[in-house]
Amino acid sequence: MLNNLTRRTLMKGIAAAGLTSVLGGRAAMAADEPLGITLVIPSPVGDVGWGHALAAGLDPVKAAYGDKVKVTVIENIPEGPDADRIMNKTVSDGNNFLIAGSFGYQNGALQIARRNPAVTVLHASGFQVAPNFSPFAAKYFQGTYLLGMAAAALSKTGKLGSVSAFAIPELITSINAFTLGAQAVNPDVEVSVVWVNSWFDPAKEQEAAKALMAQKCDVIFSNAQDTPSVISACEEAGVYAFNLNSSMKKYAPKTYLGCVATDWSPFFKASVDAHFAGTFKGANAFLGVSDTVVEVVDWNADIPADVMTRIKAIEAKIADGSFSPFTGPITKADGSEGVATGTTLPDGEIVAMDWHVKGVTTPLPK
Repeated sequence: MLNNLTRRTLMKGIAAAGLTSVLGGRAAMAADEPLGITLVIPSPVGDVGWGHALAAGLDPVKAAYGDKVKVTVIENIPEGPDADRIMNKTVSDGNNFLIAGSFGYQNGALQIARRNPAVTVLHASGFQVAPNFSPFAAKYFQGTYLLGMAAAALSKTGKLGSVSAFAIPELITSINAFTLGAQAVNPDVEVSVVWVNSWFDPAKEQEAAKALMAQKCDVIFSNAQDTPSVISACEEAGVYAFNLNSSMKKYAPKTYLGCVATDWSPFFKASVDAHFAGTFKGANAFLGVSDTVVEVVDWNADIPADVMTRIKAIEAKIADGSFSPFTGPITKADGSEGVATGTTLPDGEIVAMDWHVKGVTTPLPK
């Protein structure tokens, strides 16, 4: 069973019912009742993007467990007090499996886990870990490196762009790997970034894409947008573009470069299995190509055959662990050493990355 609730509907219910939520009563669920799984996200589920990919990741869980689970998706919840209140409410109603689907939900979700040891909490893109609290993130950088190679091969100006949501490590690493992949094909490539400071703002995203095109960027990376606004604007202008999470090819049939797609179902299914078995243990889940969570799809046929051969060879090495985009020498944008020659940056440093590589010309926000 899947319910989609908006912030407005949920907050009206909370206001009207006091301590009784629109999702059910406060009493704990009986043993024969289904496991309540709640996914909270900051944007609409839609047909593309981050929220869509998270919700789709729960489909195999529903297929496997049937009536033993009840899945509720609560969409359009901004980071902050509303999110904390709503997540607390769903848990107090007896829903014992919470997926906090945004970086900014971290503190509230962690407090819920600490107060409710019987509840399993998964948190998107964060770094905190507790016995019943696991952060999860995708190694998008493995895919954006490959698409950077393709972008450099197709670019006529040597100028690439990225419309990016927030300057958090997950998105910074995606831009850095995109730049490094492009430099593997054309060492003189430059990358400009526009930070829109929103997960969902179609008008602002389109304006950002047009601003990058005005700077002669002829391949644009839509970095964590939940709408096809950037992709559509690029199609209209005849500029190649790619994105994260789910395919947007139908919005750009000619200039779609590809998608770094995510399939969260292996992680979600394993976590629900562990919850039912009573064996769940919080850990930092940083998942990529080898975990069948990240895959580049919808490669554009315009990519030169020789470059595509190189891309596929690197993709195979990423899959078997013999290649990492973050193996030195890598120089930071400020000219200092980022990664020493022959050294591969460990996952712990990648998930905390707060610097750009040389070639990214836009300074990080203060």
